[in-house]
Amino acid sequence: MLKICSICHKISGTNEDHLDCKEKRRIELEAQDVKEKLTEKLDMAKNSDVLSSEIKAVLDHMVREKEKDL
Repeated sequence: MLKICSICHKISGTNEDHLDCKEKRRIELEAQDVKEKLTEKLDMAKNSDVLSSEIKAVLDHMVREKEKDL
C-alpha cells in the first residue's frame, strides 16, 4: 500500500513516513530544544540576581585583578 509521507509529502512505498524523514525531523527537534535551552542559560547569565553570591564574588575578584593589571 502506498502512502504520502507526512514530512516530505512524497510517495512512500510503505505504510509509514520515510525513515530518513523521521530522522531529519528528530534531529531538527533536538537542535531546536538545544537552542531554546541555550537561550535560557544565556538569559540567566545576563541576570545578575540569578547568579549565586559565590559566583558574584569570584567575578568581582577577577574584575579587580584585571583592573590592577591595566
